[in-house]
Amino acid sequence: MSTEEFRKEQEFITELYARLDDLRDEAEAAVDQALRTPGVGNQGRLERDVMVAEQSGLLAAFNAGESGLCFGRLVFRDGHDHHIGRIGIRKDDADRTPLVVDWRAEVARPFYLATGYEPMGLSRRRHITTHGREVTALHDEVLDLTDETRTGYENRDADEVLLAALDAARTGRMHDIVQTIQAEQDRIIRSPHQGVLVVEGGPGTGKTAVALHRAAYLLYAHREQLAKRAVLIVGPNPAFLGYIGNVLPSLGETGVLLATPGELFPGVRATGTDTPRAAAVKGDAAMAEALAGAVRDRQQVPERGEPLIVAHDDGDLVIDWDMALEARHKARETHLPHNLARPYFVFNLLDALAEQLADRIGADPYGGPNFLGPDDIALLAKGVAANPDVHAAIDTLWPPLTPEEFLADYLAEPTHLSEEDAAAVRRDGGEWTPADVPLLDEAAELLGEDDSAARAAQEAERQRQIQYAQGVLDVSYASRTYEFEDKEEQDKDASEVLSAHDIIDAERFAERHEEADHRSAAERAAADRTWAFGHIIVDEAQELSAMAWRLLMRRSPTRSMTLVGDPAQTGDAAGVGSWEKILAPYVQDRWELVRLRVNYRTPAEIMAVAADVRREADPGFEPPRSVRSTGVAPWERTVDDPVKETADAVAAELGAEGRIAVIAPQELHPALRPALPEASYGPAPDLTRPVVLLDPRQAKGLEFDTVLVVDPDAVRSGAVHGINDLYVALTRATQRLGVIRPAA
Repeated sequence: MSTEEFRKEQEFITELYARLDDLRDEAEAAVDQALRTPGVGNQGRLERDVMVAEQSGLLAAFNAGESGLCFGRLVFRDGHDHHIGRIGIRKDDADRTPLVVDWRAEVARPFYLATGYEPMGLSRRRHITTHGREVTALHDEVLDLTDETRTGYENRDADEVLLAALDAARTGRMHDIVQTIQAEQDRIIRSPHQGVLVVEGGPGTGKTAVALHRAAYLLYAHREQLAKRAVLIVGPNPAFLGYIGNVLPSLGETGVLLATPGELFPGVRATGTDTPRAAAVKGDAAMAEALAGAVRDRQQVPERGEPLIVAHDDGDLVIDWDMALEARHKARETHLPHNLARPYFVFNLLDALAEQLADRIGADPYGGPNFLGPDDIALLAKGVAANPDVHAAIDTLWPPLTPEEFLADYLAEPTHLSEEDAAAVRRDGGEWTPADVPLLDEAAELLGEDDSAARAAQEAERQRQIQYAQGVLDVSYASRTYEFEDKEEQDKDASEVLSAHDIIDAERFAERHEEADHRSAAERAAADRTWAFGHIIVDEAQELSAMAWRLLMRRSPTRSMTLVGDPAQTGDAAGVGSWEKILAPYVQDRWELVRLRVNYRTPAEIMAVAADVRREADPGFEPPRSVRSTGVAPWERTVDDPVKETADAVAAELGAEGRIAVIAPQELHPALRPALPEASYGPAPDLTRPVVLLDPRQAKGLEFDTVLVVDPDAVRSGAVHGINDLYVALTRATQRLGVIRPAA
């Protein structure tokens, strides 16, 4: 590339970053000014908070765009051109002329789709590589093959840019692929957001990157709609969420909720673990019926001939089988959840008890009408309703329940399951597990949220605010103007002077001073179990259980979802695996499947080894095609001391650039940890450390320069889908793979 071309692009980059600095200074000043402004009244505070939120969002986008702000340039045949970047930036002129176009804009699509056969109006496409604010490389692709200005330096397929990104050392954090999005990936990223789109692809095909860039694109293309409802991204484990956490901010998007399946019930931290058998039972769709049966079991009636006797001032009250059965029947006829149907049970039972008491006290021994009048009966009913012993008895028959207490009781003594399944899930106390979270959500649906107490408290506070507002208005009225000397003139002219009490009543005055909720949509969604998301993206979707899918479908009533995964990598015993089984209960066959077939991560040498393992379970298995070969063959050693061999292998690799992952069964971790002092480990290891110790499930979706797989036979035999787990472990490396087997 000529020196002149470098000079021109450097001048442009310098101008672009100067504009970025100006915009950032303006946003910082606006935030600072807004925070120092107290705001007058509720409207003033609202405007201030909105200003802070908007400017803070802009500031986050500007800060995120600092690295690699501009990465491309499109030169069209008609002579005009566009620079392409992570975020769009305009000049400070009357026309608001674009300096750099957002990669998600329609005009930027040729950067990803144009070819020599279909140039889409382009003369040439330039890839711009920067380090900080300095241009370090330019790669041109001439797409107009009749262009006489070709000088021989053009790279017509841009493989250099892609391969450079693939060969770069890992950092422990996923980077965006905005500079190297391929045509098949671009089509998926820009697919319509309505409906269910399934993206299937083997290891290294960029499924996760495509899903994250799709989230960024949808938020750009449907900002108004999705910003209100938020986008949920579900990942398999905390390590994975930490790994992908920087991608969306680097693309200027911060309003997305990232969560694992175990984090989708507000207020619950699922830190416990289940046996594979317990997880499989809890994840089976049959658990929905079992829990529904258990809830119905909590709606009891006394045994025949063994009524409940409740002491009362006017004589004992008797709750018998017939009375309770009738009340239960009427409550169940409402088809409301347990807690919401409970008031109907209570009211019917209280009415029956009041009638019982009235019949006893006011009955005419000669068969005439009851001696008690309506007022007398109403007084008796009031006394019955106020009797705490009556309510205690009712609570034994139809107790108010929370999801947590109900599920804890259920797991202590499971019902509506086979003996074997009940034994697998039985647990008395302990931490919630990720497999419990869908059950808690199911329980919440079955029970309903009895928020009557909260509503009563809210209404009491509202009335207090109205009373306070009325007091303020009374003071305003008492202080009305008396500046007119003549009484007649005063009466005449005072009517023309409006005061607060003339134009607003106490209720509206109170409403104007209510505190608004200024949390972001993602923050509100995280705290609201019933939130309906604008779009949901699920990574490693094949791993989720049938019960987890019930939870997620409740969060997406519009069924606007992108599911990303690979059935060949299913490891969880409760994983549904098949897309048809996952989706048929909810959308039947109304979903679209697209496949990614090119492996950008795993070198051909490593992929050949992994594919041979996968063929043990599926002889006809064909892996995705690797786009590169490193010339470094994977190695395998059988040793007497696998722990020492692992430590020695890590020490030998530490001199190389990049990150190292040791992937071993959990039972080996206690022995490996002391031997690997450099390693990070645990439920959410620090992936930026030079060495990380993982089990195969934790490694899902991650990538490292060097991977050491320890005791592959134990991985293979250690789970229902052990072959799949081993396949996952073997395909995490971008450069080098070693396998260490213990001697028999």
